[in-house]
Formats: sequence, structure tokens, C-alpha cells
Amino acid sequence: MSIKFNFKDDKFSLDKLELPSRHYYFSEEENYIKLLNIGEGIFPKDKIRTSFKLDNSNLILTTESATKIYPSKKEYGINKIDITIQNGSNLEFLNDELILYKDSKYIQFFNLDYDDSSTFFYSDILSRGRSFEEFDFSKMLIKNVFICNKKKEYIEKFDVCGDELKNYIQRKNSENFIFAKVYMKTKENENFIKNIQQNGFESFSFSHNKKIIIGVISSNNMSNLKLKIMKIWEFYRKDLNKEIFNLGKQ
Repeated sequence: MSIKFNFKDDKFSLDKLELPSRHYYFSEEENYIKLLNIGEGIFPKDKIRTSFKLDNSNLILTTESATKIYPSKKEYGINKIDITIQNGSNLEFLNDELILYKDSKYIQFFNLDYDDSSTFFYSDILSRGRSFEEFDFSKMLIKNVFICNKKKEYIEKFDVCGDELKNYIQRKNSENFIFAKVYMKTKENENFIKNIQQNGFESFSFSHNKKIIIGVISSNNMSNLKLKIMKIWEFYRKDLNKEIFNLGKQ
């Protein structure tokens, strides 16, 4: 199950589409794609792959709804995302929440290869599961790799059991149980991070070489969390001299 596409000079080409992947492409204001897996979730043994390249192009990308990970006795659902952006391209990739059902097992590989002339905004959200669940998933393995000018800039690995995460939150006596990670590269990272920190987003810092801005946001309310992400995205777009963009989702 996979989708592969490219943008060259803002012109779209669909190179591969294997059901049950589905996409909606809009280009009235900017290139904009919504991704959806038919069945709206990932089942045990599923292998989903999304690959695309931007060359001198701009793209806003999102999921149409939350990604649900269904229960498994043994097998993992696997999601692999490979992205290349180059020659002054800009990617804005906003995911809806990841909902890991009780006893689910999930692996995600995210690889972003970019050059100095390009910019990006990427966000990912982890919920506690369905409304009646409390991090009851079995296992979540995530590896995020960011490569700048063919050199590894930042690698992040998560190997998390649901019980461990639940116990950690209880020990910290935290009211927040929804988490988002945000990764950005702007035209001037140091100026941008000063701006968002002055506007109340203090949990942002740099990768080792200051080529990526990385932040964590948490909340006990999904709507509130998404509003925070939208606010940071608004700052990002303003930094690129872009108007607010309506994703067309409730």
C-alpha cells in the first residue's frame, strides 16, 4: 500500500498509487494534498509507504483524519514516510493525531532529506488512545531522521510501551496527556525561535548544528493542542510572507 508523487516547479505528478491509499489534490491557492488510507487506519501486517519529492516547489500536506492503529496479538502495523525537498522548496506537513488502540503495535519511519535553500514545517500528535483508553497500546517504535545536504542533522528514536508512558505521566502528576512534536527549518532559525519564545512557546530548541528547530507541546484537550500547533504554523507562514491557510477541516 503506497503512494508516490513529485512536484517539479510546482507541477504535480502521481508516480505510483496502490490501494487502499487515497489522496485529494487541490491547487486553487497553493499546492495542497490530503492523504487518507481507506478504512481510516492501520491494521496488523499493514505496510503503508508515502514517498514524494519537491523540486523548486511548495506543498501543504495533511491527513484527512486521525490515524487509527488497530489491536494486534503479534504483528506490527508499519508506516514509512520518505521525503526529499530541494532547490528552494517549502513543505508544510501537518498530521492529525495518532490513536493507538488497546494492544496495538506500531512502527513508523520518517525520513526527510533537504538542502539549505529549502524550508519545512512538520508536526505529529500522539493521543492516549480512544476516549476510554489510557495509553493501553502495547508498543510504539518511531525513528525520525533529518538529513541536510546529505549529512545527518538530527536522529530521534522512540521505543515506548504504553504502560511505561502511563506510569511516567502519573509519576509526574501531569494533567496533560496529549503530545505534539514540531520540527521546522526556516530562513533564519535563530530569529524565528526568538519570536515564538517571546510569544509563549518556550519549549523549543535547536538541533546540534542549529539547522532544525524542535519543540514539544502538550495539553489535556485535543482542540487546544491543535490551536497551539496552528498558532506556530501561523508564525511559520508569516515568516515566509504567506497568508493564513485554511485546511478545510473541522
